[in-house]
Amino acid sequence: MEVISFVALAAGLIIGLGAFGACIGIGIMGSKYLESAARQPELMNELQTKMFLLAGLIDAAFIIGTGIALWFATANPFLGQIAAALAAGAK
Repeated sequence: MEVISFVALAAGLIIGLGAFGACIGIGIMGSKYLESAARQPELMNELQTKMFLLAGLIDAAFIIGTGIALWFATANPFLGQIAAALAAGAK
């Protein structure tokens, strides 16, 4: 029973810290985009393309982390091994 709570805690940390990191990363990237667009307005279209590409990559990393966390929460492949180890230790 204790192992399930640790899996839930780990999944929550993966999702929460991933979201926090993605938000910070996109916020910093957006501020740098606005700063560089103000300095050189003629490069605004090229910078915007690169900014949206990087925003997609940052979001993709967060969504992959969320998918892995939800996979562990619903179908933990280590749960059977842990239960067998606990049963062997109790004998």
